[in-house]
Amino acid sequence: MSAGASSTSKRIPAVTVFSEAQLAEVHRLQSLYPDPRGALLPVLYMAQETFGWISLEVEEYVGALFGLSPAHVHEVVTFYTLYFRERPGRHVVAVCHNLSCHLAGAPGIIAYLKQRLGVDPGGTTEDGRVTLLSVECLCACEAAPMMQVDDRYELDLTPTKIDRILEGLA
Repeated sequence: MSAGASSTSKRIPAVTVFSEAQLAEVHRLQSLYPDPRGALLPVLYMAQETFGWISLEVEEYVGALFGLSPAHVHEVVTFYTLYFRERPGRHVVAVCHNLSCHLAGAPGIIAYLKQRLGVDPGGTTEDGRVTLLSVECLCACEAAPMMQVDDRYELDLTPTKIDRILEGLA
């Protein structure tokens, strides 16, 4: 395999087609809204779960399902932090940097994670284990600073607690 083919296979899912059941779900979701485009966000999320991330090819495919240009879908994907434009690590660590978390120490938490993981927010560790994100809000202002690790919320963060959490990730 050539170097170009290897690079491409890392970025684009092998098959970018929903199953018949998934297409039925797309149509069901579209029928819930006066304008079927209202279902774009949940369909993009379904695409991400199916294909692993939202590549340009996936944007084009989903756009076709809605009669939208790939550029329109790309604008949506790049606006929201819940969509990955590259394959994420096995675990996603997202730290809130909104005002409450910022004032309660989020910059220090993010700096600690950058040093500990060796990546900037938006990056994935070389071993593919963890993707680090800095996000706008995780809705736990009363327990700031906080982060989300996969589907769990972690509150009252300290370097010791962060180390324990990271060591528990396979």
